[in-house]
Amino acid sequence: MICKQLSIFVENKTGKLAHVTGMIADLGVNIHALSIADTTDFGILRVIVDNAEEVADELRGSMMTVSIGDVICIDLENRPGGLTEALKVLYSGGIAVEYVYAFSSHTSDDLSRVVLRVDNTEKADAMLSEHGFN
Repeated sequence: MICKQLSIFVENKTGKLAHVTGMIADLGVNIHALSIADTTDFGILRVIVDNAEEVADELRGSMMTVSIGDVICIDLENRPGGLTEALKVLYSGGIAVEYVYAFSSHTSDDLSRVVLRVDNTEKADAMLSEHGFN
């Protein structure tokens, strides 16, 4: 399934991450998935939330740099090789994976949820669906 992901540039200083996540919480919006990659001066906080456009507008109104992009969100069996099977489907279709992060399912211990940023979102979504990935 194609999902909207926010990428938020966050200054790499104490309290900045709490400030951003607090702003999202103050909007009454739940963060479903989160990843952060940092450098010396800043980090890129990637989040999956409901109402991505609304959250992005609010953050931009506070002078934050925010972009919205499409990612693939899939459920995988929580077992050895589950991720590898999905990645092989993408590889066989010539799709490059830019990054991946995962989170646990709140509905089942048997599933993991994975977020994939790929170079061809629509093709990847179709291929994964065709091979039984939800």
